Amino acid sequence: MARIPLLQMSGISLTFGGDPVFSGLDLVVQPGDRVALVGRNGSGKSTLMKVMAGLVEADQGDIVIPPGKSVGYMEQDPTMEGFATLGDYASSGLEPGELYKVERAGEGLKFDPSRPVDTASGGERRRAALAKLMAEAPDLMLLDEPTNHLDIEAIAWLERELGATRAAFVLISHDRAFLRALTRATLWIDRGAVRRQEQGFEAFEVWRDKVWDEEDQQRHKLNRLIKSEARWAVEGISARRKRNQGRVRALQALRAERASQIKRQGSAAMALESGPKSGRKVIEAKGVSKAFDDHQIVRNFDLLVQRGDRVAFVGPNGVGKTTLLKILLGQESPDEGAITQGTNLEVAVFDQTRAQLDPEMTLWDSLTGDPEMRVSGKADQVMVGGQPKHVVGYLKEFLFDEQQARAAVKSLSGGEKARLLLAKLMAKPSNMLVLDEPTNDLDVETLDLLQELLDDYAGTVLLVSHDRDFLDRVATTTIAMEGHGRATVYAGGWSDYIAQRGDHVELKEEKTRSSKPKIKQDAKPKTGLSFSEKHRLEKLPSEISRLEAEIAKLEELMSDPELFTREPVKFQKATDALVERHEKLSASEEEWLTLEEKAEGQ
Repeated sequence: MARIPLLQMSGISLTFGGDPVFSGLDLVVQPGDRVALVGRNGSGKSTLMKVMAGLVEADQGDIVIPPGKSVGYMEQDPTMEGFATLGDYASSGLEPGELYKVERAGEGLKFDPSRPVDTASGGERRRAALAKLMAEAPDLMLLDEPTNHLDIEAIAWLERELGATRAAFVLISHDRAFLRALTRATLWIDRGAVRRQEQGFEAFEVWRDKVWDEEDQQRHKLNRLIKSEARWAVEGISARRKRNQGRVRALQALRAERASQIKRQGSAAMALESGPKSGRKVIEAKGVSKAFDDHQIVRNFDLLVQRGDRVAFVGPNGVGKTTLLKILLGQESPDEGAITQGTNLEVAVFDQTRAQLDPEMTLWDSLTGDPEMRVSGKADQVMVGGQPKHVVGYLKEFLFDEQQARAAVKSLSGGEKARLLLAKLMAKPSNMLVLDEPTNDLDVETLDLLQELLDDYAGTVLLVSHDRDFLDRVATTTIAMEGHGRATVYAGGWSDYIAQRGDHVELKEEKTRSSKPKIKQDAKPKTGLSFSEKHRLEKLPSEISRLEAEIAKLEELMSDPELFTREPVKFQKATDALVERHEKLSASEEEWLTLEEKAEGQ
């Protein structure tokens, strides 16, 4: 029996006052789909997801979601008016018996449900929105960059949860490792067209390059044909004008076909401007310790950074990675130990908060108003690598068009803001780059280019990132900050760090608020259950009873021998529901048994 789609889009067209974003788009999402949604920044990925979620209305077309099926969307900027805390927002709409799901998600995603909405950061709000979606468990989850603002441990938790879910999901992410682990199909948005391949992200780049190669070959053949027909027209048309008007019209049609082809967006013309060479020794830390109250950042830490090193800092959010960076850069003083910086350092900083961008300024003013980029007496030029360039021309190198030059920074997508910040960063000579979460919101192609630029960069790089693939591609040294002052130096990137620390060592969630032991030596051993597990164990018996009651009702309904003939649709729904309830009952019983054994210390 054919599966009923969870979501079906037919003939969808959408225009935002200019060229169509989509035209005549058809799309189907089936139960169990695990789909990567990929495309260049600005191609319409987030817009398509909002159309799927019903948050943006298409100009034309139909969207069908079967009765009884639910679609959930993780909001990037959730509206939380009317909610006192993040937990109030995340649990809104849930039944009292389901509140444990928010607590569980809060533990995995590391957000504090008691945090007041008014004081919560953008990252905390996004984590609350993700926890809300995970707790609601809709049939289809729409996830737009869910790993932004998550550390590697939280990403690993989310990866496990999505890997185990029975729900379908569509996923936008810059995190290659995350996409490779989870997806089984790929939707690719390219110049307003959406292609689908029944393979996960692992196969995307080979597929993309093949499509583009075939497109280039077809364009080359078309150009040759036009050139041949144009030569014939010039040389022979006067003698055969009447007989060959059809061929002339065909030539005109070929030229129209070529003109109508949408040019692929190129890569950003990024180039890092290397400053004068620094000394061979860039930074040396000896016996460095730093603490805030009872929160120990580092203890007796040693490090030697030499010219050309690519040093990555990894660890849970809040462990102190940015603080250690500030200590190494001389922006923060250590409690103990010494920091020695090398000679002739010129530092450029890419901060994850994009604080260097004024959201109310235009892109034009953001560049020309920068004192380090301003060209005296030239309001339309910026200084790039010691040479003046027209501001629009420089913005085009980073894939912004002329209309965007006068737009406000706040109108840009996350990826476009990252590109603008890179444009500012790369115009200035430097011999040391400090990159704090540079991969957030960037598309795969721009990430590839950034990696190549860092490979060719003559200076030194200090990098904070939770993107495992990017760490493997860039880092030559990894500093693992594991809490309670522990900061260990490993050779290589993320995979090298994992291999060196040993398979028996697990990344644990460090409670970095306090470095004091939480259990006295004479305290009784814990049962091994977390708060959410204890809560879950208490709730499981009533959940099992409810499922057993629902199964009994469904079996009673289906005992009617005439049901299939009289109401085939109702019969099918009841059959599907019965199968689902049995599966849930089996899973709940297994979960109860596992928690009982864990509580008893077996």
